[in-house]
Amino acid sequence: MGTKGKVITCKAAIAWETGSPLCIEEVEVSPPRAHEVRIQVIAMCVCPTDINATNPKKKALFPVVLGHECAGIVESVGPGVTSFKPGDKVIPFFAPQCKKCKFCLSPLTNLCGKLRNFKCPNIDQELMEDRTSRFTCKGKPIYHFMGVSSFSQYTVVSEANLARIDDEANLERVCLIGCGFSSGYGAAINTAKVTPGSTCAVFGLGCVGLSAVIGCKAAGASRIIAVDINSEKFSRAKALGATDCLNPKDLDKPVQDVITELTNGGVDFSLDCAGTAQTLKAAVDCTTFGWGSCTVVGAKVDEMSIPTVDMIMGRSIKGTFFGGWKSVTSVPHLVTAYKNKQFDLDILVTHSLPFDKINEAIDLMNQGKRVTQEYHQSFREQPASTSTSLSSDVLRGQEWRLLKANASFPSCIRIILTF
Repeated sequence: MGTKGKVITCKAAIAWETGSPLCIEEVEVSPPRAHEVRIQVIAMCVCPTDINATNPKKKALFPVVLGHECAGIVESVGPGVTSFKPGDKVIPFFAPQCKKCKFCLSPLTNLCGKLRNFKCPNIDQELMEDRTSRFTCKGKPIYHFMGVSSFSQYTVVSEANLARIDDEANLERVCLIGCGFSSGYGAAINTAKVTPGSTCAVFGLGCVGLSAVIGCKAAGASRIIAVDINSEKFSRAKALGATDCLNPKDLDKPVQDVITELTNGGVDFSLDCAGTAQTLKAAVDCTTFGWGSCTVVGAKVDEMSIPTVDMIMGRSIKGTFFGGWKSVTSVPHLVTAYKNKQFDLDILVTHSLPFDKINEAIDLMNQGKRVTQEYHQSFREQPASTSTSLSSDVLRGQEWRLLKANASFPSCIRIILTF
């Protein structure tokens, strides 16, 4: 007897209140309703966005199952779903694509009308479209997060937030396409539109920043200046295409002044993947007057102040959401490109931890280290095939393994967590 149409009991990491560690709890995941898909999460990542959402200064909703970057397998589908079937490998994402609204029909944006709160996207999609939750714990409904909620062994998402991918895809790597890689790579390719022979500066060398370096290299940039306050990341940045690496702490003048001197007046394109007040200012200031473009990929501050004269004199600022990709359409192509070795995701993964160490992984991330979690399980095994709960018999069939960082790359970029 399978699990279709039944409540599945499984493990999830819940944020009960702001400022508290996540608690691994037993949750109930309801069957998918119309135009929804229930998936078994195989690989997931921790992103700063997940944890920033619990900041007391943010408009956080509790209790919540966080997580928005993962890959998995379809367990069951709700009424009206025709694009997915049980067993499909899939990537969910926070950027929906309904293909019907004015945004989806426009070639000018990858936003979608299913987003209801453009001002606070981090707390949008907190419930399903019928304004109810598919998660309960201890008798209480639990909020979803950004339409994904990947910190759970099973989750339910809208079909507009899901892409079917190649059956041979390595979920332990393509999970990065659910946010980090797509956001950085697409920022360079789609939003900044880096041109052959141009000069670029990338601020912040986490997963997003290193992916932006990959994008600048793929676009044909002649010089890519990578900036980070952790010099341990420079070896990896250079392996991915950076020509210069700068640590602002090692300089005797502002980093934007150094970049301006190195590039005869400033770079053609800058990409801020850190999003602090300091990096936002530096990313704008290091671009050339006349045509210099700064693309804001990450934003830890709510506001930024830029001199009006900079705009008048030709500098421009762009923002990017999910790297400008129309998600449902583009994600399968990105997975195929990785399969065809057009870019390297392996270099973005450094460590692995068991899922019950998720708070330790968050601590690493808060120290300036990017984290990936992966859950390894035999795809042939049917979890909870004779019960609606995930039993210890099923857990014994799972594979645990550790991917240790290469000694030459000591800094954590992605840490893998397994159930």
